[in-house]
Amino acid sequence: MYSKNVPTSFPKDFLWGGATAANQIEGAWNIDGKGLTTAEVVKKAENHHTLTMNDVTKKSLQEAIDDKTDVNYPKRRGVDFYHHYKEDIAMLAEMGFKAFRLSIAWARIFPKGDETQPNEKGLEFYDRVFEECHKHGIEPVVTISHYEMPLNLTLKQNGWASRETISEFTKYTRVLFNRYKEIVKYWMTFNEINAIQGGFTGTGALDSQLSVSEKAQVRFQALHHQFVASALAVEQCHKIDPQAKIGCMLARMQTYAKTSDPKDVRAAQFQDQLNLFYTDVQVRGEYPEYMNRYFKENNVELKMVEGDEAILKQGKVDYLAFSYYMSNVTSAKQDVEKFSDTFIAGESNPYLETSDWGWQIDPVGLRVSLNEFWDRYRVPLFVVENGLGAVDELTHDGKVHDQYRIDYLRKHVIQMKEAIKDGVDLIGYTTWGPIDLISASTSEMSKRYGFIYVDQDDSGNGSLKRIRKDSFFWYKQVIASNGDKLE
Repeated sequence: MYSKNVPTSFPKDFLWGGATAANQIEGAWNIDGKGLTTAEVVKKAENHHTLTMNDVTKKSLQEAIDDKTDVNYPKRRGVDFYHHYKEDIAMLAEMGFKAFRLSIAWARIFPKGDETQPNEKGLEFYDRVFEECHKHGIEPVVTISHYEMPLNLTLKQNGWASRETISEFTKYTRVLFNRYKEIVKYWMTFNEINAIQGGFTGTGALDSQLSVSEKAQVRFQALHHQFVASALAVEQCHKIDPQAKIGCMLARMQTYAKTSDPKDVRAAQFQDQLNLFYTDVQVRGEYPEYMNRYFKENNVELKMVEGDEAILKQGKVDYLAFSYYMSNVTSAKQDVEKFSDTFIAGESNPYLETSDWGWQIDPVGLRVSLNEFWDRYRVPLFVVENGLGAVDELTHDGKVHDQYRIDYLRKHVIQMKEAIKDGVDLIGYTTWGPIDLISASTSEMSKRYGFIYVDQDDSGNGSLKRIRKDSFFWYKQVIASNGDKLE
């Protein structure tokens, strides 16, 4: 009779922690030799539901370059982690963090992207950050490119639309792997690589003036260049630091059929394939067959050079990391087989609640996704973003009672534990924004995710004082109990 023990909880070496991005926390956008990035030319939104992350044109780009302030460009100021990193990491350590996911600002290392030598002051900053992490027993988990690149590469060669960007990226990654050998154990190449579907933030390419068909061509060609660059970086990492692990990172969009109508089921299946296509390439090392028809029907002709397919096969990632915030509902009416430049799309699900920003809350969908990833790929999985963006209010006595965030996270932790019982190999969980930061999609400060409140408003006013929220103490308990104490 076949019998095997079923896991009952999280692994003993589970990587509990939180995740951030350089362009959302660091600030110090124009000091110590740092260059301007693509993230720092995106204007802040006028309201909660206006997504500005891809709203960049030649005109708005020039306006941003001419503007030497951070008034309209909050990612230039972040929450000043550049000068507060010791305090911030100490607070993460107080919560018991095992891992801290952060990104390196490419333009701190190569300000214009095309220099022959790196900026030593930029490297020294991350020397200090990693030293501080290790002092507190925190494993740095590093994203190499998180929604930003040196703006000069956009001006010079239209970002990732140019194949020349591959060599600039691999020059950058080679410097990182050599500098931080045996210091950084976990790497990721591109944050939410499927963000290329939305345009500028993912590609660094200006294409707003193009037709839908032309946009598809530019964006998928840019993606191919990223795939090749990622695969080459994986090979570099394995050669320079064989003990390190390097993964890919996807924005997971779990999709359900609106009804049991087979046409709706097929629409949901294909929408899911479009989401998993990115990880199919990076984990399996090849383009999946189902994309051939999609490319043909959307007039996309990828330009590959000899050897590209071999590079993809050789540069398969060690683990699959992903963000999970919501799920989608799809019907045949949406015609998902036609290219859409909307990164997040779908119909409302009547069975789910929504956040203040209209994101549908679906903890069970996380378990569904974990099982689907494990069944499909059989590589270690890492939930590197999950959290609730909300308007947090300070009480008269200077506290933040964010029970809604605790409830949200608890439900997702429960579903991760269920997935582990299902047999999923899950290595870690880093919630998004352990400290309040600038929103990626709207550049707001008022959309808060953190366990730590930062005294700063959407206009940049405030003392930058760090304040522990109720969720800070809750997450500390979760980590100390390895996910057993969730109340």
